[in-house]
Amino acid sequence: MNISVVIPLLNEQDSLKELYDWIAKVMQSNRFSYEIIFIDDGSTDDSWLTIMQLSQKDENVKGIRFLKNFGKSQALHAGFAKAQGDVVITMDADLQDNPEEIPELYNMIIVEKYDLISGWKKKRYDSIISKNLPSKLFNWAARRTSGVKLNDFNCGLKAYDNKVVKNIEVSGEMHRYIPVLAKNAGFTKIGEKVVKHQARKYGETKFGMDRFINGFLDLITIWFISRFGKRPMHLFGALGVLMFGIGFAFSMYLGIDKLFLNPTGRLITQRPQFYIALVTMIIGTQFFVAGFLGEIILRTKENKQRYLIKQELNL
Repeated sequence: MNISVVIPLLNEQDSLKELYDWIAKVMQSNRFSYEIIFIDDGSTDDSWLTIMQLSQKDENVKGIRFLKNFGKSQALHAGFAKAQGDVVITMDADLQDNPEEIPELYNMIIVEKYDLISGWKKKRYDSIISKNLPSKLFNWAARRTSGVKLNDFNCGLKAYDNKVVKNIEVSGEMHRYIPVLAKNAGFTKIGEKVVKHQARKYGETKFGMDRFINGFLDLITIWFISRFGKRPMHLFGALGVLMFGIGFAFSMYLGIDKLFLNPTGRLITQRPQFYIALVTMIIGTQFFVAGFLGEIILRTKENKQRYLIKQELNL
């Protein structure tokens, strides 16, 4: 199979039929063998009914229905697990991503041998204040932190070699950082393509300003995981040594001063250096404990199911 199109969605009943027709037209005109996998992330409208109708009409349409809303990352994870195409295309269900981009994305993976191609919505039809400016700041921070030189990390339109999606773990809210996850897994040929962005035709956006706050927090998380995820003691141990060393140095100074230099001076407990030494040594010990606990958790953790599937179609 040439292409798997993975589409996570939440309450997008109005756009699904039009999106399906558009994708099918592109696939058939280019003679691709394909599948379209819709992942209904707990919709409360008739999105699932629409997917069922499409799947009865076309066996290339497949569906996964979550028991409740688990988030976009979990939806992508479920879709990636089922995808069979040589190239996996992800796109949003709101018609803001253009299916006409698919053939060129496919060629960049197959012919030019990219591991991953990320879309870049260079010209956007979103609010400048609430989306464009925060997005630029977010992408700048992501580039600086991750070392992946992309202009638009959060674009839903991406293309992957199949082996990429089968070897990365998308969890939490990490769908924004799939290129970083791919890089950390060893897939280093990552490219970018300017894609068309279209104004939303139906419904309202499911994301508010909080996604940028969460995005920055996730950026810190992924930086930590990529650097110290398999060796937390390297970070916490180093911090522990530093803090404990500062405390020990102050303790040595206080001891030498009280015993030899100024025996008749103030009590040690009346000097601020005593409390600096005490606090830093306690914090240093706590960092060590955190590092040990991290190592123990890492070695004993079990992979638990992060979402519950209520129903599947054609899978």
